[in-house]
Amino acid sequence: MGSKIMSISACKNTIHFSSEIKHKSTERQVNIKIKKKEERWWDRLTLQEKKPLFLAPDFDRWLDESDAEMELQAKEEKINKISVESRVRNDPYLGLKKSYLFMYNLVQFLGFSWVFVNMTVRLFILGQDSFYDTFHTTADIMYFCQMMAVLEVINPLLGLVKTGAFPAMIQVAGRNVILFVVFGSLDEMQNKPVVFFVFYLWSTIEIFRYPYYMLACISTEWKMLTWLRYTIWIPLYPLGVIAEAVAVIQSLPIFDETRLFSLPLPEMLGNSLSFSYTLQLYLVFMFLGLFINLRHLYKQRRRRYRTRKRKVH
Repeated sequence: MGSKIMSISACKNTIHFSSEIKHKSTERQVNIKIKKKEERWWDRLTLQEKKPLFLAPDFDRWLDESDAEMELQAKEEKINKISVESRVRNDPYLGLKKSYLFMYNLVQFLGFSWVFVNMTVRLFILGQDSFYDTFHTTADIMYFCQMMAVLEVINPLLGLVKTGAFPAMIQVAGRNVILFVVFGSLDEMQNKPVVFFVFYLWSTIEIFRYPYYMLACISTEWKMLTWLRYTIWIPLYPLGVIAEAVAVIQSLPIFDETRLFSLPLPEMLGNSLSFSYTLQLYLVFMFLGLFINLRHLYKQRRRRYRTRKRKVH
């Protein structure tokens, strides 16, 4: 038995052991524990291709390469969890931060839910006629929600949330240009059906996003809500940007005619430069911002579900 054990090899290369050899004899079997001198994986247990019948590994302690990787990953996750928990315990303002974030997301959820329900009910009652007075019935709440949304740029800068400030800034700035400049400053735009589609797409996205953040503040998760938060943007974000682009294009002749926000120029260059040129340039940046945000959201979704799949397996 001893000589057999000492001649164990992987392929045709002899394996060298350290001097640490332990054995224990019982009425049923002899347990031998040998420590490898060099840590590496063996292709087979003995020098011979066919293992002796009286020699068997202890499968309770058996470990192959995939098992070792999973064990190492589990240890790393445990260490990371302990590290996070230690940092959390050392933050005396954690409760205050979570309360603030919960209340912010709650207020935004209520605001966008009111807009969504109001528009949906009016659509069922009035049909297409509801398209033409959307701005006048929902603008005040939308103004409030979009002004509050500026906090989504400030929160990452203060370290209150882990998401980046740049994607949030792109979204908030883009929406506020449409709301305050294109719709808010032009009475002619406020009665157009495009307002309905822009507001409806915005509110549909947010009534799923803000509840997800609310539940995250209290360490709670609803699987369906999580899936919607990480999936519904796929059709709605591009549609929202297309609706915003239509609104900008429809506003161009109005800015040309009214000369609102025009840039004064010297007499030799003309009277003024129409604000419509600025909006045409803005259209290019709008689709660039769409690409950046879609890339950011795709990475979030892939990270979320790749991590969950790894944990399941």
